[in-house]
Amino acid sequence: MDRINRICAHPRWKESVEKIRVLEQDRIFCRHDITHFFDVARIAYIENLEKGLGIPKEEIYAAAFLHDIGRHLQYTQGVPHEQASAMEAEGILNDCGFSKEEQNTILNAILQHRTRDMGQAGDLAGLIYRADKASRACLFCDACRECNWSEDKKNLTLTR
Repeated sequence: MDRINRICAHPRWKESVEKIRVLEQDRIFCRHDITHFFDVARIAYIENLEKGLGIPKEEIYAAAFLHDIGRHLQYTQGVPHEQASAMEAEGILNDCGFSKEEQNTILNAILQHRTRDMGQAGDLAGLIYRADKASRACLFCDACRECNWSEDKKNLTLTR
């Protein structure tokens, strides 16, 4: 997990996390913070183990910790956050010692984490897609009624 620790210590990652925190401080809906990143990583890793997918733990955690890192650019510049996150992540992954092949896999997962077609995929992109959706605790959320997620998308029962 050395490279994940490097991601968390990376100035660009820390700066992005702080910008998102400030921009979402009054948000009543799900936030895109370190708790969310950890939830996505842990849910994805558990599924990886349960299904025997064999995806490396550091790739899962890297994708989870970087998949929403561009949210601040969506809020301030209108850039779709999956694209902004991939742009932010590319330099961070390179600086933290990920090979080009690993970078491509992780960047693809970031870019695809909102693509519904990934719901059944058995690769990292599918894993991050499912974990991102499963990480939302709609059942316990005070803002659930105001949320723009459709009822079929909301997590209103415990399944994992």
